[in-house]
Amino acid sequence: MSRAESAVARSALAAAVRGWHVFPCVPGGKRPALRGNWQDLATTSPAQVRDWWARAPYNIGIACGPSGLVVIDLDLPEEPAEDDDVAGGALFPLSGADRLSRLARRRGERYPAGTYVVDTPSGGCHLYFSAPADSRARNSAGALGPHIDVRADGGSVVGAGSRIGGQAYTARSEGRPPARLPAWLGQLVTQSPAAEVTDVPAQRLPVADRAQGRAYAMAALRAETERVASARPGTRNDTLNRAAFSLGQLVAAGLLPPLPVITGLISAARHAGLPEEEAVRTVRSGMAGGSRKPRTW
Repeated sequence: MSRAESAVARSALAAAVRGWHVFPCVPGGKRPALRGNWQDLATTSPAQVRDWWARAPYNIGIACGPSGLVVIDLDLPEEPAEDDDVAGGALFPLSGADRLSRLARRRGERYPAGTYVVDTPSGGCHLYFSAPADSRARNSAGALGPHIDVRADGGSVVGAGSRIGGQAYTARSEGRPPARLPAWLGQLVTQSPAAEVTDVPAQRLPVADRAQGRAYAMAALRAETERVASARPGTRNDTLNRAAFSLGQLVAAGLLPPLPVITGLISAARHAGLPEEEAVRTVRSGMAGGSRKPRTW
């Protein structure tokens, strides 16, 4: 074994000793290196870990569910700043950590520090939390906000000691155990996508106008989902974003409930061929923008 291989093997063993179920990922990547189901094969057995990592310098996959973990994946932005990224008169893109801090402040809570953290090669980080016994946390991409993903039961993360693009996943405090998942964060990760959109108070209309507005809104929902479902490659994301913005205005006006809008748009986007994670991010971003400009009558 080379020095690099023995180092990643030691990291895999350290994770297994913690009680985390590990499995090998392809060297330099995130894809599982096993022929079978990684969720079934992930293990805490030191003997199995040594056998796997004696074969190749695999990266380390950690199965979150059987490990009792909920991991919050915070990324750095790649796209231009959005309207809600204005501060001090200048535009700047907010990172996942910035947005998580905002979520905490809006609920009168502190940023969930004091836990096991792994810095990722992209410049983001993974916050590891111990899941409550009755946790119903689920995987999501961008549901809590742009650049915030959740990995829980059925999901996995790349563990400390792994390398991608020559850069390492590095634990900040190797011996620190994961903190218990904060209750407020636990509530958020069990909610539907676009949780922050539903935080915007609806602008209620007079009764007479509301009946007419709801009829219009239902027709708009049907038309927008049909438009998204039939969008052609090269126009799909833009069509989805426009639809989410428009329907987000109607949600904020109290003319549509958010859940049918979210699920309808995501289903239509997947029918058009967009990946689910991209669809969730676009729907949430578009609806958040629309919610700040409720439709008036």
